[in-house]
Amino acid sequence: MTDAATATLIPLAEVDPAMIEALLDRAFGEDRHQRTAYLVRDGVEWLPALSFAVLDEEEMLTGTIQTWPVALSDPQGRRHPMLMVGPVAVVPERHNQGFGQALMAAMASGLDPAAPLPQVLIGDPDYYSRFGFHAGPTQKWDLPGPFERHRLLVRTDNPAVLPEHGTLGPWR
Repeated sequence: MTDAATATLIPLAEVDPAMIEALLDRAFGEDRHQRTAYLVRDGVEWLPALSFAVLDEEEMLTGTIQTWPVALSDPQGRRHPMLMVGPVAVVPERHNQGFGQALMAAMASGLDPAAPLPQVLIGDPDYYSRFGFHAGPTQKWDLPGPFERHRLLVRTDNPAVLPEHGTLGPWR
C-alpha cells in the first residue's frame, strides 16, 4: 500500500469532474451541498492553480483539495479578498496516511509569496492547526448559514490586517 510519500499529485483540472464529485460524496456524504461552506463559495469557480488531486499507486483518485476566491465584507462594505480552502477530501480507507498533508502542502506551494492572501476554511481545529490555521481572528465573523464558530479558521502572515467583524461570502 502506498502512502502520500509515493503518491502522485496532479492539477485537479486534469481529473474528470464526475470522479471529483464521487470522491466528495464518499468523503462527506451526498448531502454535502447543504453545508454552509457551499453557500460561502456559491457562484464562483475553484482556482485551478491552487486545486489538486492525489493518485495512489494504482493511479486511483485518492484525494482532492479545492481553493476558492472569497471575500470578507466588513461593516463599512469594504471587501477583503481571501482564499477559501476546501473541501480537503481523502477517501475514508486512506485516512491517516498523509494524503491530506500532501494536498495542503501542494496548495500552499502554489500561493504567491509576494502577495499571500489570507486563507480561510471550515474544519477541525486540531487537524488544521498544524498548517497554521486558527480561530482567533474569526470569532466575530458571520457566514451565510449555520456553523460552529470554533471551526471557522484562518491562516495569514499578518492577522492585524483582518477585520474584526465581517461576513464571508463569494468573491464577485
